[in-house]
Amino acid sequence: MKASSCLAGLLAAAFLLQGCAGVQSALDPSGDEAERIGFLTWLLIVFSTVVFVAVLLTATVAIFGRERWRARLAGEKLVVGAGIIFPITALTLLLGYGFYLMSLGSPTARQHGLRIEVVGEQWWWRVTYVDETGRRTESANEIRLPVGRPVEVELTSADVIHSFWVPRLAGKLDMIPGRTNVLTLYPTKPGVSRGQCAEYCGGPHALMSFYVIAMPEDEFAIWLKREAGDAAPTDQDHATGRALFLSTGCAACHAIRGTNARGTIGPDLTHVGARRSLAAATLENDVPAFVRWIRDGQHLKPENRMPPYEIFTDDELRQLATYLDELR
Repeated sequence: MKASSCLAGLLAAAFLLQGCAGVQSALDPSGDEAERIGFLTWLLIVFSTVVFVAVLLTATVAIFGRERWRARLAGEKLVVGAGIIFPITALTLLLGYGFYLMSLGSPTARQHGLRIEVVGEQWWWRVTYVDETGRRTESANEIRLPVGRPVEVELTSADVIHSFWVPRLAGKLDMIPGRTNVLTLYPTKPGVSRGQCAEYCGGPHALMSFYVIAMPEDEFAIWLKREAGDAAPTDQDHATGRALFLSTGCAACHAIRGTNARGTIGPDLTHVGARRSLAAATLENDVPAFVRWIRDGQHLKPENRMPPYEIFTDDELRQLATYLDELR
């Protein structure tokens, strides 16, 4: 029985520790602001733990201790010192240090040229890169950043209030219709982080996520140049899928640069096959996922703005999905 209890305790501890790491853990920071938030978090956890243990020891002595020790605990000096002076002093110092730590801020991003505009929409993210020349490159549901370079992210909303939060990189910031809030993301190491809308925005709010991929600066420059280009031409095997896309209503909502598809209602699909996920991090990115999304998107993500397409045969769905998967 004792061994079983120990094993259960170890398994529970291991399960809880899973929250300290991963692509969406604030306790595994990979950005300048998140590192400061993480340090402050651990400082408060340690302080709270020390106080908690001290209170438990004091309570134990007060209940089970010798009469002489109990008399000391009941003294006016200890009550005033530990009950009034200590908490006021300690909490004031912690609050002041917290303000100081978070006021340091990341290096300014304006001098580096790159700017990213993110618009929250029900229930996905419109992402536009604006480089130092003013060239605009639209993408969706994924953000790429150069490591060691602060990037200014302008946040707004096209409909209701959303909230932009990437726990491994920075604190959250609301996205409000008619207002632009600015957040600086400063990744300190390469890697993948997961973000989430942190303000309930109706319907499939819980499925409104995204990935942030931090890359070495030279790799990022190559990627951004490729991302700004038109969709790669497809061979004859994929011509049917492209024709289906352009002739069945997809182009009314989605854009694919280099084709006649110029829709602005839904996400830009120019290089959709190269993204990490589909439907705002709802699905993996592969041909079967495209098939499932086109055929049964309302079941996978209820109330999303894309209607179900039941007009395609299985072969047509496969051809259309293969075409989209090849847009890299």
